Amino acid sequence: MPIVRTKSQKMCADFRPCPPMSHESAAIAIGPSVLGSAAVDQTVLAAATAATSDSVKVNLNINGRKYALDVDPRVSLLDALRERLQLTGSKKGCDHGQCGACTVLVNGRRINSCLTLAVMHEGDEITTIEGLAHGDELHPMQSAFIDHDGFQCGYCTPGQICSAVACVKEGHANSDDEIREWMSGNICRCGAYPNILAAIKDAKNKLHT
Repeated sequence: MPIVRTKSQKMCADFRPCPPMSHESAAIAIGPSVLGSAAVDQTVLAAATAATSDSVKVNLNINGRKYALDVDPRVSLLDALRERLQLTGSKKGCDHGQCGACTVLVNGRRINSCLTLAVMHEGDEITTIEGLAHGDELHPMQSAFIDHDGFQCGYCTPGQICSAVACVKEGHANSDDEIREWMSGNICRCGAYPNILAAIKDAKNKLHT
């Protein structure tokens, strides 16, 4: 199920028009941490396995790669991704589950990674923005966001894209109003909603052909 916002919360998500952005600017705004596949070097792996006195062991399957971590049981999935594994595509916005910038896919379902503990996802299949592309080939949703300038500052874009992938997969992209409703848990403070809507519709057509 998506994160559906109240009427007052949706006041920020009114799908206002935004100025277009060139493809060159798009590449700069999204950057490799959003569209690319993040490399985890030996230093990161060493940090990921460093234990503390009150830590617990957890095995995570992230973007098809297995990680064995020793983490504080109170560590959120978002902090484990960003601070322990250097998968910084998922963003920390509000840290209260209200903006959607930290959205990732767990077993194909979108969740706010700031509201769930890392230890709760032992054995789950976790997909972050870094895991959507296949090598240098972008996921159709990523390509659509570039083609339709579905962002401005790019901070919310990883969460928007992950949520949009799930929205289409769930079958909730059949009309403009349905897309708006089922994407209402992802806030874009730049107001790029018309372009995000266009990107999702375009990607849906490409995914279903």
